[in-house]
Amino acid sequence: MTSLWLANRIATAPDSGRAEDLPDHADVVVAGAGITGLMTAVLLARAGRQVLVLEARTVGACATGNTTAKISLLQATQLSKILAKQGKDLAAAYLAGNRAGQEWLLEFCAASGVPVQRESAYSFAQSKRGVAAARAEFEACRTLGLPATWEAHADTPFDYYGGVRLEEQAQFDPMTFLDALRAELGENGGQVLEHTRVQHVSSSHRTLRLRVDSPRGQAELRAAQLVPATGIPVLDRGGYFARAKPSRSYCMAFEVPGDITRPMMISTDTPTRSLRYAPSGDSRLLLVGGGGHTVGREKHPGEALAELESWTVRHYPGAVRTHLWSAQDYAPVDELPFVGPLLPGSETIYVATGFNKWGMTNGAAAALALSGRILGARPRWDQAFTSWRTGELRGLPTAMAANLAVGFHLAKGWITPAVRLDGGHHGSDNGVVSGPPWHLQAQCQVDGVEHRLSPVCPHLGGIVNWNEVDRAWECPLHGSRFAPDGSLLEGPATRGLTAGT
Repeated sequence: MTSLWLANRIATAPDSGRAEDLPDHADVVVAGAGITGLMTAVLLARAGRQVLVLEARTVGACATGNTTAKISLLQATQLSKILAKQGKDLAAAYLAGNRAGQEWLLEFCAASGVPVQRESAYSFAQSKRGVAAARAEFEACRTLGLPATWEAHADTPFDYYGGVRLEEQAQFDPMTFLDALRAELGENGGQVLEHTRVQHVSSSHRTLRLRVDSPRGQAELRAAQLVPATGIPVLDRGGYFARAKPSRSYCMAFEVPGDITRPMMISTDTPTRSLRYAPSGDSRLLLVGGGGHTVGREKHPGEALAELESWTVRHYPGAVRTHLWSAQDYAPVDELPFVGPLLPGSETIYVATGFNKWGMTNGAAAALALSGRILGARPRWDQAFTSWRTGELRGLPTAMAANLAVGFHLAKGWITPAVRLDGGHHGSDNGVVSGPPWHLQAQCQVDGVEHRLSPVCPHLGGIVNWNEVDRAWECPLHGSRFAPDGSLLEGPATRGLTAGT
């Protein structure tokens, strides 16, 4: 499950950090070394701030290193959804923020020598039922002044019933971009520490005190400000885990003997088909994404992936899969990202989440908005990138439905152990939760090693499920994920599963 972008990279050894590497103070601590975290750090370091980036795993290990890395203003049906729910002003501000993020990325890549491919982007209908959504996106583009065109036909080997086309969009290798950001941060006096996780934050006299876990044990440091750029905030303040829905999606890379599709394409109907190519030596790989599901709630995600691979081979004869990976993102209840103070009126801890699978431009826009706010120069368009807004009430029905589902899965996890046991797969590389409610046990066997754990997520007590594709435990409540041995992969949990008996 290693992405094309992370394959063949030398991982930093977990014990490579030294205790003296962790300073006792920084102006700004950024938790998370993906696009939002590193770009925010670079912008603040350019302004003379002392910046420290703490990464629980390695640079780019989560969303950024597992994205399809499309730098596009045409984002499936995003604009039409925002326009319908939030109105023209906020939709225009969202588009302006994404445009600013896109422009910054492309200018930085040009200056840093990061390769970028410029291609057209399509939001297309793969069946008759998808035409209305594609048409709505085209009308939204026209309303907002985005120079998109309606293309009734396209040169594709798969079904195409019409779609929106936007020229001169971009794609790249996101890890090469992160490498360049990290290099500039170091040149400006910033620091990145990997395998260092923020565990607890308290405040006293306008100073934040952070307790962190590093390869050398626990340590503390002080900071004036903190930016958790961790997908969903690792701090429960603000209830963001209940305001954004966690989603897991998958991507595969293929060697294709014949011609492959050059434009970046994504369907407006389901099952989702997302395509782009990636340079690979003297040839190109075809990247195909889809198979998305709410984290922890899909019994057999491998079935959707098998269908997606079959679809690819059918339309690209001779295609051979070379890579398979997945990523996690969060869909906000009101369609707009959450970017700004973690709590209303606070200017010490900030948040950036809810990019809804379009993190390349949204993540860059979030970095521009956060750094501008911290430095006292907020961009005009950041009204669409706020963490607290009255317009969120328009997403109340979505939020209520999502949290009712959370309650259902919380109860289901505790009261249906017999169903879990009967439905379990006990073969190689599979996991199951079984036992009575007072003694539930998670058991899996991966690569010949058996693990027994408590299945209780330490965040809010949900019972985890096994993801057969990722070979990971997933909480169906708010998307926390754990390795087969129980170690934490992604929050909002801040610690792993406990050992079973």
